[in-house]
Amino acid sequence: MRYPDLDALLQSEPEAKRYFNTLPDYAREQIRTRSDGVNSFASLKDYAQNLLRGDG
Repeated sequence: MRYPDLDALLQSEPEAKRYFNTLPDYAREQIRTRSDGVNSFASLKDYAQNLLRGDG
């Protein structure tokens, strides 16, 4: 399922919200700066994994 942005995703998918809340602060901040591009749980995980690897 795709959503308009990160906030819509987090409001609609509890699993995505739980995952987001487990991320380090710096990763959550970076993801929020590009929230329009994070529109599914898969894109959230991909972006977070890139950040955590240092590719972000």
